[in-house]
Amino acid sequence: MALSLPIDPGANELLSGSPLALLIAMLLDQQVPLEKAFGSPYVLRQRLGHEPTAAELADYDPDALAAVFSERPALHRYPRAMAGRTQELARAVVERYDGHAGRIWLDAADGADLLRRLSELPGYGTYKAQILMALLGKQLSVQPEGWREAAGRFGEEGSHCSVADVVDKASLDAVRAHKKQLKAAAAGAGP
Repeated sequence: MALSLPIDPGANELLSGSPLALLIAMLLDQQVPLEKAFGSPYVLRQRLGHEPTAAELADYDPDALAAVFSERPALHRYPRAMAGRTQELARAVVERYDGHAGRIWLDAADGADLLRRLSELPGYGTYKAQILMALLGKQLSVQPEGWREAAGRFGEEGSHCSVADVVDKASLDAVRAHKKQLKAAAAGAGP
């Protein structure tokens, strides 16, 4: 299976075939539009002239990587900070998974183990881990036993609450509408 997010087809191809690129995209998915976060690994590859490995990113000169992230248009709203987080993520992949990001899910015993592995990554918390689990399960057929339960509400079939449910512009609009409703409900609850 392949992702079909409403982004550049080359970015979808990269995310579908590169576990590291997918991890980076999910890491960047905060305080920027989904299209920016999930398109940035493709732009990073273009800027470097090749697809970087986890080892390469882990060893990259931090100032040079920050410069690559900061080049206009910047890869994130906070390019220097996210370059550092990307480097921390790459180091964890090298140290824990011998540089093979896909081992995070391929070697997972079950959904609970996968959730634990993802949650332990730098820049990932429970929600981000659950969303990535749901994306892997719903769109890339990575479905260890118990994955839906471990993914929580993000793993529910037919939901429209995260990038895991985005396959085109219409589904992206549905996810954005859902998030808008959640924010309105939270604002109405107030202190």
